[in-house]
Amino acid sequence: MATITISQALELAVQHHEAGRLAEAGTIYRQILAVQPDHAEAHHLLGVIAHHEGREEAAVELIGRSIRLGWKTGAAFSNLGEAYRGMGRLEEAITAYRDALQLHPDHAAAHYNLGLALHSQGQWGDAITAFRRAIELGAVHADAQSNLGASLAKQGQLAEAVAAYRGALRLRPDAAESYFNLGVVLTQRGEIEDAIAAYRSAIRLGPEFAEAQQNLGAALIDQGQSEAAIVALHRALELKPEYVEAQYNLGNALRDQERLDDAVEAFRRAIELQPDYLGAQNNLGNIYKELGRLEEAVAAFRRASECPGADAAVQSNLIMALNYLPGIDAQVIAEEQARWNRRFGDTVGGFILPHANDRDLKRRLRVGYVSPDLRDHTLGRNLRPLFRAHDRENFAIFCYANVAHPDNITAEFRGLVDQWRDTVGMSDEALVEMIRRDGIDVLVDLALHTAGNRLPVFAREPAPVQVSFAGYPGSTGLEKIRCRISDFNLEEGSMADEDERRKGVFLIRTFWCYDPCGLDLATNDLPAGERGFVTFGSLNHFAKVNDAVLRVWGRVLRAVAGSKLILLCPEGSSRRGVVERLGTEGVAVERVEFIERRSRKEYLEMYQRMDVMLDSFPYGGHTTSLDALWMGVPVVTLAGRQIVSRAGLSQLSNLELRELVAFSEDEYVRIATELAGDLPRLGRLRATLRTRMEKSLLMDGKLFARGIELSFRAMWREWCRQASDAG
Repeated sequence: MATITISQALELAVQHHEAGRLAEAGTIYRQILAVQPDHAEAHHLLGVIAHHEGREEAAVELIGRSIRLGWKTGAAFSNLGEAYRGMGRLEEAITAYRDALQLHPDHAAAHYNLGLALHSQGQWGDAITAFRRAIELGAVHADAQSNLGASLAKQGQLAEAVAAYRGALRLRPDAAESYFNLGVVLTQRGEIEDAIAAYRSAIRLGPEFAEAQQNLGAALIDQGQSEAAIVALHRALELKPEYVEAQYNLGNALRDQERLDDAVEAFRRAIELQPDYLGAQNNLGNIYKELGRLEEAVAAFRRASECPGADAAVQSNLIMALNYLPGIDAQVIAEEQARWNRRFGDTVGGFILPHANDRDLKRRLRVGYVSPDLRDHTLGRNLRPLFRAHDRENFAIFCYANVAHPDNITAEFRGLVDQWRDTVGMSDEALVEMIRRDGIDVLVDLALHTAGNRLPVFAREPAPVQVSFAGYPGSTGLEKIRCRISDFNLEEGSMADEDERRKGVFLIRTFWCYDPCGLDLATNDLPAGERGFVTFGSLNHFAKVNDAVLRVWGRVLRAVAGSKLILLCPEGSSRRGVVERLGTEGVAVERVEFIERRSRKEYLEMYQRMDVMLDSFPYGGHTTSLDALWMGVPVVTLAGRQIVSRAGLSQLSNLELRELVAFSEDEYVRIATELAGDLPRLGRLRATLRTRMEKSLLMDGKLFARGIELSFRAMWREWCRQASDAG
């Protein structure tokens, strides 16, 4: 140091520093400070080296001392901010960056680093401003564009985020991370094909990018490409064996492939990795339900309902599953409905506003239907006659349709209403506001606790009259839905609460109105007449088939020599379980034919091979039974005390075939056995059931609509009376 000046030493140190020779530069900075302890710039630059080496506390001390010694430059404050950010002290980092920009407003790096800190703090709007200013000032590099994209995505500005990520990729085409982030935003925008291309590019550049493989798998599931999704998800799990999201989505893909037993194992593995994984617990419950393992389904839904983030839909799944469970007490379902109210109904009470609807009793009422199923679905097909026959002069019809995949029947519904509102992705709050703005008088829940329901909207009471109907017979239990529509045969003798029936149930003559939906499929001659043996069948959802049902069916098959059973049942463990259970009743495996789900036309054609349909219990067939009757196949049903077990009673009563209704298991076996033993009677039923249906209430759309409209008027009168009494 004796041979050169301080300034010369500093110049030499800076040369080493800029060349990346940090050790040499640091040695000289320390030598300068040994001679001149108050050399501010040497403190600053030594602090910069400490930051590069990850010694953030030392960096803060050194750079802070340089500023206190007078080195108050934009670079010093910006570097101090970087050291603070490295320590996770973001508030202090932001303050330092802002101090830098006070001194040097055009300091591009300070703007950029400020953006990083603001993004980490969740201040995405300010981060966007900082990143954009940095880019304007010359920070035109891939990281700036990429981080701008990240903040824009967090702010919900997805189109701008896509542009930013594409800008980053123009600057750095080999950035797998940017392709991945682009795919995430494209997925959020619903541009799934482009997202898939982005994920594939990320994988091409980074073959071991497990997150890209997982997101690719999830996107392929959305596109219905479950087989390709399984390949991607297996690869993600090879790269990252405990990747819980990949394990969960593997379960979803396997479910879509109808590999239900494998899906169970995938969801179980996800739960092993993360016991409180809500989606895995809930979907495991759904798979168990499809497999007919109802007690396990209920247990899974109960676990799901206790997971963090469990919402109203999870509690609805539990309530629905309980309806299928044999021997369930009505009080158990009522308790779960009350729990739903406590968790998702009572909490919104403070947000309910009074209704200012015009109380004119005779004016045109505004009726709003809320449903996810106005499509080629059992509910959509059942409601076509109602919408076609609605009295549009006296009722203005609105639909709030949560239909994720609309089809030709959806298009028909759109043409039959005054206003169609697409509510897919709409928040509960926004939907409530829309219904209030539309001035709906009578709001109709068509889903109850089935998938895709919007019951939390009804809990906010956006309309003065709220009623449930059609999803399935029974009550939601939701306190803010004070009315429901049912029919006499469903209610009489059921275990529905007497007070409830008196207060809120409006009875029409039939809960169902059948529509074959244009399928020109003729009935055929009795199969038993040609084959020499009777074929029983059940094409109900397999969740409705339980040990008690199989025991009774086994008794029927044993009593009817040579008879066979056609059963809709998932492959794998469910079929093995059926064979084992029927085997205990003495029914050989060759007497059972299992079939899988199929198109509606192929499904109806299966009835041409059946002589008698055996209904399930306690949850009986609803539209499935009507399909059988339309195809000339009589239905033997067991009416229980649960309302969902009395559909067959209602339908057969309206066809004047009440003799096919049993009220005990023994009676069920007797009716089915006697019917199978009387081929002439079966032949007559085969030849006349369709005509009988066409002449019955079950296909009288006008009468169906009038009954429902009269119910709406009665509900409206009652609300107006109560509103007037309340002042």
